[in-house]
Order: sequence, then structure tokens, then C-alpha cells
Amino acid sequence: MKVWIDQDLCTGDGLCEEIAPDVFVLLDDGLAYVRDGETIYAAEKGNAEGGDGVATVPSGQEDITIESAEECPGECIFLEP
Repeated sequence: MKVWIDQDLCTGDGLCEEIAPDVFVLLDDGLAYVRDGETIYAAEKGNAEGGDGVATVPSGQEDITIESAEECPGECIFLEP
């Protein structure tokens, strides 16, 4: 499973990071980004973000990643098979 965040829709509530901290991270700009191991898909980290910053969900983290997407008030988390 793959995941990405549309930062234009992100409200910065941080629920995704609370639910799945191995998949999501909030940065100093108050927005959520996806992570793939040590790589954070954010322009400020020198990486693509949004639809171009797609991370692989770690094995065993699929259910909480789906929960994060369902609970997100901004509906900004997108999942791909």
C-alpha cells in the first residue's frame, strides 16, 4: 500500500501522526507529511511532496494508516494499492 498527503487540504490537527507515527509526521509549518523510513516527503526536507511524494506503508501499519485517513478532518490522506 502507498500513501500521500495533499498539503493544501491538511488542517494540521495531527491525528494522523498520533495514530500512525511511523507513517506520518507534522513539521514546523504545521502540516502533515508522509514518511518512508527516515525519508520525509516534504519540500523543506529536499523531497517531493503531495501527490509526487508517495510513501510505502510499512508492513503491519496498513490498518492504522487506513484509520488515519478515515479520521482525518481535512480528508487529505490518499491511499493507493
